[in-house]
Amino acid sequence: MMRNFVWAGFAAFLLDQVSKYVVIHMMELSRIRSIDVLPPLLNFRYGENRGINFGMFGGGSDLMRWVLIGLAVVICVAVTIWLQRSKQGFWAQISGGLLVGGALANVVDRLIYGYVLDFLNMSCCGINNPFVFNVADIFIFAGALGLILFTSDKNPPVKRAVKKRQ
Repeated sequence: MMRNFVWAGFAAFLLDQVSKYVVIHMMELSRIRSIDVLPPLLNFRYGENRGINFGMFGGGSDLMRWVLIGLAVVICVAVTIWLQRSKQGFWAQISGGLLVGGALANVVDRLIYGYVLDFLNMSCCGINNPFVFNVADIFIFAGALGLILFTSDKNPPVKRAVKKRQ
């Protein structure tokens, strides 16, 4: 059953790292800073994210970098152990794999570059979105949403912790 989790995680990790290499290094986005792909819907804009989503908590300190790496690893380990012990179904396993693979891809960026490489920018309908993200962020979001929607555990770890405190 964990085979689905591992393959989804591997695919998410690989797709993110390949997309970053192609766009940022081969297409030289790090040098030219901006490529309009399908404006305004899809543009490549170079970004260095030293924080979490949308650069929050991105003070740029080396301590924060290691805190974010540690937090991501702890979450990945916790999700992996929980999925293994609770024997979730196919879609929950895939969702967990996407979340873990995306998170580990961003961890690798922090280890190599000191920050997460972002390059996707999407705007629509007269709204100019100033934020950039990457493929790993998509997988993290999709994986988290999938875990919410597809887990069969009637009493997930968060719910158990709340009950213990009451």
